[in-house]
Amino acid sequence: MSKEKRKSSKGAYACVKRFLDVFFALALLAFLWLPMLIIAVAVRADSPGKAIFRQIRVGRDGRLFVCYKFRTMYTSAPPCCPSSKFCDAHKYITPIGRFLRRASLDELPQLFNVVKGDMSIVGPRPLIIAEFNVHKKRTQNGVYILRPGITGLSQICGRDRVTDERKIELDTQYLNSFGFLQDVKIVGKTLGRVITGDGMQKSEKSKGGL
Repeated sequence: MSKEKRKSSKGAYACVKRFLDVFFALALLAFLWLPMLIIAVAVRADSPGKAIFRQIRVGRDGRLFVCYKFRTMYTSAPPCCPSSKFCDAHKYITPIGRFLRRASLDELPQLFNVVKGDMSIVGPRPLIIAEFNVHKKRTQNGVYILRPGITGLSQICGRDRVTDERKIELDTQYLNSFGFLQDVKIVGKTLGRVITGDGMQKSEKSKGGL
């Protein structure tokens, strides 16, 4: 396939992908609204603070957006540092938060981000502003033409064990292989990783966190 045809094919799939994102996000929200309500009540009962954690992330074209997650940490946790960089993350994770992270249920509120158009179901994971080196490389490699995703290649290739350099490689690989079959494979493998807990940090695995 020529370069022009590949570009046209990717553009066509981008339109289809947006439709599929909204369709499946709304379907999942309709199906999961009661479990999500129960989780929200459990988070509030488990420790002081709001059920939904809001954090500024970098999205498509480098625009900032508010990313939603169920709160899994105490309110005393450092707000501007990814938990994968904590040397003692287990100290900040709440009891219910350990379960939510292990099962990846803390990500469910991001379905609202998908409906709003901030995110996609599959794509490069949205980063916090402080991860400057990754942002720079993503920009250079053109990765920010994509919406960030709830899951992506980094999630199925090591999750918290993935280095910044490897993360950039995977983001670029996803961009270059952008297509329906790749997304289907990522979703399938994500379910497997969630079930097995593969990719969790050793320091948190014993505590039940990601």
